[in-house]
Amino acid sequence: MAQTTENTFLTDVQTLRERAKKSIEKGALTPAYEGNVQTAIDLLQTVVATELVCVLRYTMHSISVEGLTSESIAEEFATHAKEERAHMLAAANRIDQLGGVPNFDPEGLATRSASEYGKGGNLVEMVRQNLVAERLVIEHYRELIRYFGDKDPTTRIMLEHILAEEEHATDMHDLLVAHEGRPFLKE
Repeated sequence: MAQTTENTFLTDVQTLRERAKKSIEKGALTPAYEGNVQTAIDLLQTVVATELVCVLRYTMHSISVEGLTSESIAEEFATHAKEERAHMLAAANRIDQLGGVPNFDPEGLATRSASEYGKGGNLVEMVRQNLVAERLVIEHYRELIRYFGDKDPTTRIMLEHILAEEEHATDMHDLLVAHEGRPFLKE
């Protein structure tokens, strides 16, 4: 059945079946993919590295935080580390779907990551490091979302889901206000 004038944007089912049978070695990657596969993989490698650095930083902070409220803040940091790990795995799985291999090599991790590991410090310094990292990630992922747009909606949607980093930034900002008594962010 050919395309009708009412549904000119739809491909007939027989054509879709024929396409699906071709190049099955490419897995989920179909001829309808409009992005540059290697560029997508390279960009997603930065997401994997960024999220992995965030996992490490939050984990280090959850272990080393001290003070009267350290137990509850340690739990908050540990929760964020767990969520960052889920983000990292989502990006790694997307790389796999695109036919790439996620790069978990510790060598060069800091240079592949958009965020920094941090240096520890007191509670306020840790919260500030995490807030800066979250703000950086928000901006970076917004740029990636715009880049992927309609060319790769699967990757764009995954990144939009990860953009819940805004919640992490809000959590860190709230902790900073609670411990400094004033907002860190200025209008």
